[in-house]
Amino acid sequence: MAKKLKITLKKSLIGQSKKQRETAAALGLRKLHQSVVHEDVPSIRGMAKKLEHLVTVEEIEA
Repeated sequence: MAKKLKITLKKSLIGQSKKQRETAAALGLRKLHQSVVHEDVPSIRGMAKKLEHLVTVEEIEA
């Protein structure tokens, strides 16, 4: 089965750089504790890596 990533915003975007806020928006994250599920592809992993201090990432089977 295809792997997916569950990405949850754990810390606020207030005070973060514009690039980090834009990256969070591109992932679909707007509110604290909001989770989104994306395919496990290198581009999504790279976006999550940029926000590693703000989000938690879980691998799930879909």
